[in-house]
Amino acid sequence: MKVAVVGATGMVGQVMLKVLAERDFPITELLPVASEKSVGKKVTYKDKEYTIISLADAVAAKPEIAIFSAGGDTSLEWAPKFAENGTTVVDNSSAWRMDPTKKLVIPEINASELTKEDKIIANPNCSTIQLLMALKPLHDKYTIKRAVVSTYQSITGTGVKAVQQLENEYENKEGEMAYPYPIHRNALPHCDVFQDNGYTKEEMKLTNETKKILGDDSVSVTATAIRIPVVGGHSESVNLEFENDFEESEVRKLLNDFPGVTVQDNPDTNTYPMPIYAEGKNDVFVGRIRRDYSQPNSLNLWVVADNLRKGAATNAVQIAEYLMENKLV
Repeated sequence: MKVAVVGATGMVGQVMLKVLAERDFPITELLPVASEKSVGKKVTYKDKEYTIISLADAVAAKPEIAIFSAGGDTSLEWAPKFAENGTTVVDNSSAWRMDPTKKLVIPEINASELTKEDKIIANPNCSTIQLLMALKPLHDKYTIKRAVVSTYQSITGTGVKAVQQLENEYENKEGEMAYPYPIHRNALPHCDVFQDNGYTKEEMKLTNETKKILGDDSVSVTATAIRIPVVGGHSESVNLEFENDFEESEVRKLLNDFPGVTVQDNPDTNTYPMPIYAEGKNDVFVGRIRRDYSQPNSLNLWVVADNLRKGAATNAVQIAEYLMENKLV
């Protein structure tokens, strides 16, 4: 199994290499790929050094799978070149997500839709992945009419420049700004760029990707996405309105029984999900499960996950595992 990791030097790319190693993905030949300025540099995988190669050389090497985390423009240009050469691409950018000819996959939810013909597979947005891991079992049982989501997102979702900005601000140093304002001791109601409708791109991703992955346009989603000075993961406050009523005990069981979800919910012991504990873990954590008494058939949840793991790298590697286990590559 020859595998290319495109964007191997980036924040998500580094976590992808870590997750591939942890899960012991059966790689016979690793092809780390990055931009021209990184070609010839080294990355480490399973205690062995590998030399970074160019995109053109990686295409020519004809890997079975290429996992991309190199930005939308790179994906738009290069994913089709890999696909034309017989490689199956799992792409972590937003480039292909809403393309009607491409599958948008969370393995626990809709991997069964994949076929050998799917040569470019889109990895959903980090916030969408953790949201839908919590929503899917509840939608199947009670039918979600509407979801109101407020996200509290880690700076790692922006990238290494944002991490550097926060560190500079901690130390009271001048430096390059990833955001238009300070992030230390602040909260920015501004993730990604603003659209004509007043929402940000991140907020609209939650709306549009949810409908596509669930295969249900009747689910209404409205979101406010907020950047906070946290490194460990994204948190989401979620209010759901169902068609049908529920028992809280059954909700907890449905969530806990869903693969990849862990319920942490005991107010008596102050047990609830937090990004500081989600960091470095692959599960999605759900807590603060309680009925919304202001509206019939409504529920509140708090959902936390490491955005670089299940929100990006782990989900992509799980797609690759599914492709291999089901002989689709």
